[in-house]
Amino acid sequence: MMEQDFAGKIALITGSSGMGLASALRIAAGGGRVHLCGIDDELNTEAARRAGSMAIAVHKVDVSDEQQVAAVVEKVAGLEGGLDIVVNAAAIQTYGDVETTDSAHWDRVMNVNVKSCYLTSHYAVPHMKKRGGGAIVHLSSVQGHANQYDVLAYATSKGAIHALTRAMAVDCAKHNIRVNSVSPGAVRTPLLEVSARRSLGDGRTLDEIMDSFGQSHPIGRIGRPEEIAELIAFLCSERASFCTASDFVADGGLKSLIGG
Repeated sequence: MMEQDFAGKIALITGSSGMGLASALRIAAGGGRVHLCGIDDELNTEAARRAGSMAIAVHKVDVSDEQQVAAVVEKVAGLEGGLDIVVNAAAIQTYGDVETTDSAHWDRVMNVNVKSCYLTSHYAVPHMKKRGGGAIVHLSSVQGHANQYDVLAYATSKGAIHALTRAMAVDCAKHNIRVNSVSPGAVRTPLLEVSARRSLGDGRTLDEIMDSFGQSHPIGRIGRPEEIAELIAFLCSERASFCTASDFVADGGLKSLIGG
């Protein structure tokens, strides 16, 4: 039986698929009450189906929009009497180098991947302070350390999350709020499947492309969202009470090969 690490805890999680959804399911299974935010109607519906009778409420939110983020944080804190945990897993990825990435795509990636982390934290921290502390986890990427070709905006956004994590952790420590980031390697999520589909024209199936991604990791495979959710859950729990201002890499050894 899973330990009730999160009994009485209230969590706000962004990203209603992949690692965000897996984290919501894990924290709810540990006794927490979870509010999961996503912008895609189809993914939100699937998240609600997966949640079943678990204590997970799904909200349609554009996490790059300040008014929507402020509204959902205030709604959750009002309904639940506070907020203890924030997990920022929402992300998008575009492709291009410094010449081919236009400013609109650059801004969209920064707003969804970085600004959303700031916005949820900006509005959540006052409620966490009232509860005597809490934990915030930002989802970064191994590409915040070392990256492939043609992912200028995405890699930059993930590196920025590392700096944001350190700055927030230093400022929030006096309020007993811990802030960490997690940098996964390739994980089987809808976002990675979008990337894989760029290669479908070469005759391989989606699963074959995913297998090829896995071969670039020393462990020989890509990760599962549930594996990353376990690390996130640890960092959100009191078991990680001495962990803050750090980035935790969960990449099947990928970073050791590509450097950084």
